[in-house]
Order: sequence, then structure tokens, then C-alpha cells
Amino acid sequence: MQLYNTLSAEERAQLIDEAGKERLTLSFYAYAKIEDPKKFRDELFIAWNALDALGRIYVAHEGINAQMSVPADQFEAFRDTLEVYDFMKGIRLNVAVDQDDYSFLKLTIKVRHKIVADGLNDDSFDVTNKGIHLKAQEFNNLLEDPNTIVVDFRNHYESEVGHFEGAITPDVENFRESLPIINEQLQDFKEDKNLLMYCTGGIRCEKASAYFKHQGFKNVYQLEGGIIEYTRQIKEEGIESKFIGKNFVFDHRLGERITEDVIAQCHQCGKPCDNHTNCSNDACHLLFIQCDECKEAMENCCSTECQEIIHLPLAEQLELRKGLKVGNKVFRKGKSDALKFKNSGDLPDKPLAKVETKNIRQKIAIKKVLVGKAEHYYTKSKIGQFLIENKELSIGDKVLISGPTTGEQEFTITEIYVDGGPCETAQKGDQITFEVPFRVRLSDKLYKIIKPAENA
Repeated sequence: MQLYNTLSAEERAQLIDEAGKERLTLSFYAYAKIEDPKKFRDELFIAWNALDALGRIYVAHEGINAQMSVPADQFEAFRDTLEVYDFMKGIRLNVAVDQDDYSFLKLTIKVRHKIVADGLNDDSFDVTNKGIHLKAQEFNNLLEDPNTIVVDFRNHYESEVGHFEGAITPDVENFRESLPIINEQLQDFKEDKNLLMYCTGGIRCEKASAYFKHQGFKNVYQLEGGIIEYTRQIKEEGIESKFIGKNFVFDHRLGERITEDVIAQCHQCGKPCDNHTNCSNDACHLLFIQCDECKEAMENCCSTECQEIIHLPLAEQLELRKGLKVGNKVFRKGKSDALKFKNSGDLPDKPLAKVETKNIRQKIAIKKVLVGKAEHYYTKSKIGQFLIENKELSIGDKVLISGPTTGEQEFTITEIYVDGGPCETAQKGDQITFEVPFRVRLSDKLYKIIKPAENA
């Protein structure tokens, strides 16, 4: 009986390629009383593994929270595996706005103390006594009521790139920080104000609405299905979007665009931008907003210190990381003194003014420039597949492929194929293949080696 993954992310990506089937990225949650979360977890793994369903799922005594990738032709069979449980009959599945066949490459189901960490230790708190659910148009209507207070129960790095007009956006890094902050700010409005709340998919607001009812608030409402379901409804029904900007998501895409408004700015130069990235230094992995120009100049790094580190041999990088916190504790969310242009907490009502881009390549001589990332490796033919994200790449260029397992490998490009055909130069946005004399992994990055004359 298989209860854990047996394939690597690279192997799983190859199987998805070979299958050639459309996959759906979706999310769902349910609060319920689960007596034996471990048994529940194992049952789900067996059922979903058989359907090639992948994702990141948390189960606890209080319910389930799931973000998943499911083959489109297995969607109904997947729904049937949920209907087995009374508390998930008729459950709403939030299907992503933008589909990506590679949004998840493993099936990970973890048993947690709670599906949403809230920091509460109150046995009298009933999470099922929740606020009134509102559909998109109903939500818009209540937003227009001057007697309404709207609160974003997401984290600062989520609301920074997109939020509802007029929303309170707490400067917090996790959900449990927001509850006492908002409770204190709104103490004087328990009786007479409409408390309207939203989050990404609804799971945080489900608990928050119950918490504020428990705290004595009379008129508590929440956006049904969160921003994901709101977006689906406004598109299908032709409703005006009161949400502006981008919806942050927790898979590798890091965002789905809802409107064309860019309400954030590059944390390094101040240019209007709402694209998140993780620092390339494996000892940092800071999540921050970075424009294309800074991405190229800083090689996906948040600071010159991190940029210098990624140029060191892998052995030296590993030595520097000794004794540092590992795993999830390494990842930070946009909080660094190295970032000069940050907007956290309550956001400005006016559009961002463009700020003149500064030259941030002052301290370090760039020896390599980030070109793109690895997407696949065909073992039998020894062909690597890459996505060009920044600078162009031509035959004759010297490149470096770098990754935690691969190390640093340099060689010269002798041929390039775009969409199966040969070409001399690949441009930004091209998906390319070429022969690679060693195994390539999904975590690998592709760099172009820049000669001093080119860098002058």
C-alpha cells in the first residue's frame, strides 16, 4: 500500500509531459470534526494517488485545506472521492483562473494541529458559527454601503499586489497576527457597522468570521469562495471588479492577474511592478517584488550580499549555511532592510508614481546574467528544456547551469531549438531545447557568461 511519493519532481514532470493531458489547478477547504486525522489522511492519499492527483493538503481535527492539481479527465472521479465523506458532499471546488499543468509535482498530505493556525486556545470558540456568505454582486453592493468596514485577512505580501478598494490591509506575516490587531482596531464598531471580510479562497475568513462573531460583532459577512470564486463570478456574469491588481497564490506562479492595475512597486528600484520572486541565495529565499530589470541586474537576488554568495562555489555556500535555520524557517516575506521600496499594511489610494530606476549594479562586477530556468530533462536523448525569462541566448554563447544538486556546470551552446525547429538566437518567452552533457533538474537556473567587454 503506497502512502508516500515515490517519484521525484523531475520524474513527475516528465510523466505529465508524456501523458499530454490537461490538468486543473484547484483549491477547497472544509471545517469539520475529524476524529482520526491520520486515518483520514491515508485514505485520501490512496484514493488521490490512483487518480494522479497532486498537491499540498493539510488535515487536522478541525477539517481539511487543499491546493491541488488534478487531471481534467479525472475531475468527476476526484469529486467522487470527496463525496464519500458527509462533510464534503457538495463542496465547492475553486478552479484557478490561470491553468498550469505543473502547479504541483508531488502529492503531500500532512496532519497538522490546525488547518489554519490561529493562536487561539479557547474551547468555547465554535469555528462552525460563521458569518454570512456573500456572492460577488452581493459583496460589491455591501462594499458601497458607507456603514461597511472591509478587512483583508491575508498577509502583507499578498495584499500589497492586489486588494479590494478601501480595504484595511494589516501589516502581518500570518493569519494569527491579524485577529488581535483587527479586533482591537474595531472594538467601537461591534454593534453598528457591517464587518465585511475576504481572503484568497475563503478558508481564513471562514474562521475569522466565526472569531469575530464570538467576540460580539453583530453584522459579520464574508466573501464566499474568496477572491478566486469572486473572479470566476465577475467574469461569467459581467460584474464590475472591485478587486484591483493581482491575486497572490501559493504555487510556483505566485499570482493570478485580476485587473490590469499595478498597485505595487519593485522593492529594489521603485518601478511599478507586482511580480514576486524568491531570492536565489538558498540561505535566504526572501520573497519580494522585483522588476525584470532588477531581476537581470541582481540575478534574482534581494541584495548584493546574496548576489556575491551565489557566485561562490557550492561547497562554500553550504559551509556558510551551516547552523542557519532550515526548511520553512528560512523563507521570509519581504521584510529586509536591503529593500528600499516596500508598501506593507494600509496601501495608498493613489496610483504609484514612477520612480527613476537607480543603477544597482555598482558594487559587483557581473560575471553571469540569469537567462532562464530549467523545465525538463529528457534522459534518453540528453536534451534539456528551458524557459527564456530574461536575456536572449545565441549559438556560441557560453552558459552556466547552476543548482543545489547539479552544482555549477559551464559549456558552450552549439545548437538551439525553439518549438522543435533550429534557430540562431532565442528570445525572452521562448521555450528552448538543446543538448546538455549532464542531468538537468527543475531547480536549475540557466546563466549566460558575460565577457568583460560585453559588461562595459
